[in-house]
Amino acid sequence: MSRLGSRTARLREIESQLLLSPEGLTALELATLLDVDRRTIYRDVDFLCGQGVPVWQENGRFGINRSRYLASIRLSFQEAIALVLAGLLLSRTIDARNPHVMAALTKLASTLPQPLNAHLKRAANRIEQQTSDSGQVLVLEAIANGWGNGHKVKIGYRSPNSGTLRQRIIAPYALEPTPSGIYVIGHDSWSDEIRTFKLDRLESASITNEPFVIPEDFDLEARLATGWRIMAGDEVNEVRLRFSPDVLPQVSERQWHPSQTIEPTTAGGCLLTVQVAKPQEMKPWIRSWGAQVEVLSPGWLRADIAQEMRQAVDLYAPKRVAEAQAVG
Repeated sequence: MSRLGSRTARLREIESQLLLSPEGLTALELATLLDVDRRTIYRDVDFLCGQGVPVWQENGRFGINRSRYLASIRLSFQEAIALVLAGLLLSRTIDARNPHVMAALTKLASTLPQPLNAHLKRAANRIEQQTSDSGQVLVLEAIANGWGNGHKVKIGYRSPNSGTLRQRIIAPYALEPTPSGIYVIGHDSWSDEIRTFKLDRLESASITNEPFVIPEDFDLEARLATGWRIMAGDEVNEVRLRFSPDVLPQVSERQWHPSQTIEPTTAGGCLLTVQVAKPQEMKPWIRSWGAQVEVLSPGWLRADIAQEMRQAVDLYAPKRVAEAQAVG
C-alpha cells in the first residue's frame, strides 16, 4: 500500500474509532490501536479537523461531536430500497412536523434515481402535512443529542396514569420507534431503574453536561423481547388467545412476537400463546380483532377486555342509536 493510501486508511480508522467511542479516546489509545506513535495521531487529528470532521478535545481525550457529524456513504440499489422503505415507515411514526426528518428524507431523495427519490419525497411531504409542534421537535433534538453524545438529559415527564409532571434526569441508552410513537429507553435517576418513556409525554428536555456510559451488560434486544411492543420487565406473563377460523390466515401468516406459538383448534381456528412482561400493552391489538378473538388467560386481561366489550355494546344499544341519530 502507498504512503498516501496507508494514511487514508489510517484517517478513516481514526474517524471510525472515535465514532465508536462516545467517551473519547486518548492519543496513546489511538496510537496503540493503529500501531503508530502519538505524534502521528496528533497530526492526523489536526488533518481531520481541517477537513471539517467535528473533533472535540477534553482532558487529553479526543472524540467526535455526533450531533454535528455528517457521514458519507455509498449504497447499492437494494440498500437504497431498504432506506426508502425505512423512510416511508418513519413518516408514519412521526406525528409532528419535524424539519430535521423532512430535510433528511429530502436530501436522501436528491441522491437517489427515479423512481426511488419520488417515494422519499412522498414520505417527506407526508410529514410536512402533520401538525406543527415545536415543543416535540425540541424534545427529540435534546434526547437525540444526549443519546448520540453520551450526555444525560433533564426531562419533564407527565405520567399518563396520575397526570403528575415530574422532573427527572435520564441517561438515554436507546431510541426505539414503534407504530404508536417513539420511545427513549435508559437509566432514570428518580427511580434508579432502566425505564421506558414515550416522547409524546415529555413536556421538556434539555441536555446536561453530565456524561454517561452504557453498561456492558445492557442488552437492548433481550429487553425488548420481553415486551409486546416496547414495555419490558423482569417478569413475564403468559397470554393465550383463541382466534376464530375466519381470521386464521391473517393470524398465522405473521410472527407477532418472538415467543409466540400457534396451535390449531378443533373448530378450525387457532390458539396464539405469547410470553410478555406487560400484557396490558396488548389491549389495543386484541380489541382490533373484535369478536374474532377470545382472551383465555390471564384472567384479569380477559375481564378487562370483556368489560370494554360490554361498554362497546352499550354504545350501540337501540336507545343510544336513537340518541345519536337525533343529534345527527
